[in-house]
Amino acid sequence: MFTHTSPSGCTILQLYVDDMIIIGDDYAHIAYTKQHIHRQFAMKDLGFLRYFLGIEVARNRRGILLSRQKYITDILARAELSDTRLAATPVELHLQLRSDDGEPLSDVTRYRALVGGLVYLTTTRPDIAYAVHLVGQFVAAHRTVHYASVLRILRYLRGTLTRSLFLPSTSSLALRAYFDADWASDVTDRKSITGFCVFLGDSLISWHAKKQLVVSRSSTESEYRAMADTTVEIIWLRRLLADLGVASSNPIPLHCDNKSSIHIATNPVFHERTKHIDIDCHITRHQLQARIISLPFVASAARLVDLFIKSLTSQRFATLISKLSLVDPP
Repeated sequence: MFTHTSPSGCTILQLYVDDMIIIGDDYAHIAYTKQHIHRQFAMKDLGFLRYFLGIEVARNRRGILLSRQKYITDILARAELSDTRLAATPVELHLQLRSDDGEPLSDVTRYRALVGGLVYLTTTRPDIAYAVHLVGQFVAAHRTVHYASVLRILRYLRGTLTRSLFLPSTSSLALRAYFDADWASDVTDRKSITGFCVFLGDSLISWHAKKQLVVSRSSTESEYRAMADTTVEIIWLRRLLADLGVASSNPIPLHCDNKSSIHIATNPVFHERTKHIDIDCHITRHQLQARIISLPFVASAARLVDLFIKSLTSQRFATLISKLSLVDPP
């Protein structure tokens, strides 16, 4: 990898690999880069990106659609579902999975292969992130109840085969983030679940659904751990955008629905109730004082991250899907 400067003074990054993708909207410089590489190596121009690593890319003037229709079809074929049933949501309402539920499976490879495929699918399908997080905890020792949950995810995907992640072309380049935590929701070890999503303008570019590493002693503690994880993600994305030439001088809003967490982040005085989350407090507070982030309060009814931390009714699930840049094109 090295860089060189075009005749117009534009510095162009060149990556020499077997499969190379050039990204940008400056077609003059893109053409110059391709010509320069072609003089050095044998190269075939495949045109606009349409298919890459199982991701189907469609574009028009409104933006870009990232679809996984063929990839989902392959997973469904591998599962060999014998019915045609569909599911409105990927997770049954109030579902709680335990390691000793159901009977052990005789075929240990199919479950692992299906869950592995679903994990990769979450890179463009945030609507199944929470469901895949649940079934992924039982890859080492799975049972019939866990496999039934995987089949529900597949039935949901069969009914939403064309659902795509939409990246609008008119979107701004301002980051904003949302986070939440479901306190002590894991019935096995009582750990909480962290969920967050980050938007670049109107484009959803990062999301997360994962069980926290330690047990939180209060809902505020679990919220603050989720806040710290989201803060770290914001810092990384902010630096990445700066490397790409998109610098941000304004604080990045980190929307929070927990007033206690906001109070701890803004209050410099520690006491016995906050000593156990001292490190997470400092991570977030430092970025808050440096004006890297801000902490606007958002009402619970307006939370976008419920999709990543809990099972929902079909109506609530559909409402959140419409706000996460997920569309169902014809």
